[in-house]
Amino acid sequence: MFRKLFLFSLAGMFSGFFPPADIKAQATEESWRTDFSRSTVPLDEIVSGGPPKDGIPALDRPVFVPVHEADEWLADEDPVAVVRIEDEVKVYPLQILIWHEIVNDEVGGVPVSVTFCPLCNTTLAFNRVFDGMVLDFGTTGRLRHSDMVMYDRQTESWWQQATGEGIVGTYAGRQLSLIPAPVLNWQEVKEQMEGASVLSRETGHRRPYGQNPYRGYDRQGPFPSFFQAEEDDRLPAMERVVALDGGEAPRAIPFSVMREKKVLELTRDGEPLVVFWAAGTSSALDAERIAWGRDVGSTAVYSTLVGGRALTFRAVGEGRFRDRETGSLWTLSGDAIEGSLTGERLEPIAHGNHFWFAWVVFRPDTKIIRGE
Repeated sequence: MFRKLFLFSLAGMFSGFFPPADIKAQATEESWRTDFSRSTVPLDEIVSGGPPKDGIPALDRPVFVPVHEADEWLADEDPVAVVRIEDEVKVYPLQILIWHEIVNDEVGGVPVSVTFCPLCNTTLAFNRVFDGMVLDFGTTGRLRHSDMVMYDRQTESWWQQATGEGIVGTYAGRQLSLIPAPVLNWQEVKEQMEGASVLSRETGHRRPYGQNPYRGYDRQGPFPSFFQAEEDDRLPAMERVVALDGGEAPRAIPFSVMREKKVLELTRDGEPLVVFWAAGTSSALDAERIAWGRDVGSTAVYSTLVGGRALTFRAVGEGRFRDRETGSLWTLSGDAIEGSLTGERLEPIAHGNHFWFAWVVFRPDTKIIRGE
């Protein structure tokens, strides 16, 4: 039996979730200020994941270190989320996010929350500026269809992490804005973003950073206690997909397709987009140590418009891509490093790398792109 979430809550995490009918009573005991009369989903779909409110502690005063210092404890294959706004780049290693799930931060002057739900493999960043205020997010200790339910500390509304939708409370029915936060490998980041700041292991909490508390999870499938919806068998439940919302329909591109093609071009609302894939990134949910996880690769999604011209691309090496129009060489992280467009940067598009089951349960009208 592989190791499951926190050692202090094994029993509660996997067998002691509260019956749906008790959710309001439990919330009252925990002194929630949430308006439970306002909800967009059935409350009986929300179950306890084991830890109580804030039992998985969000990071509210994150400390950062330079790339050379983080390189002492990050392996080349380590998965890291990258948020780049204006000229500031911040890096959030999944080996830290897996223990905290939410980091409330600011990048390029923009308040952001960088989030990771291990059970759904959803790494997403949100703009915290909302309704004329700056929200701070914490963990409710609840799950819906295996996905983390967050809450904002200002109104204690509950939010679905996988979609950024308010589901209970004052902001039920409202939508957070996504900020691009691709998950890349550490080698790509340290080589291409030397001036980045990296979330430090000095969090104020004692956690075995680098170890994987969900060892073997992405080979096992979703836990039945937490995912009781009907599965969509168009893809295997644990297939990673490039999840794109918006446009005429949500779309999912299987990693198995991207591993073969490495470049896939599509349009959304008339805008030409390109999806890149490259090997070299470990699964955070596989081996005992995150860096030892099997290679699942990384994806990035960009607008192909540069200077008003749409570029087209082909892969020319691991994590390198060349546009056909100018012959310039581009990195997985979206920078031109050779050719007439050197110094240009592709505009990133927010997307997720969800497990299939965790995307399609919220977006059942998803169209699968297989690259035919």
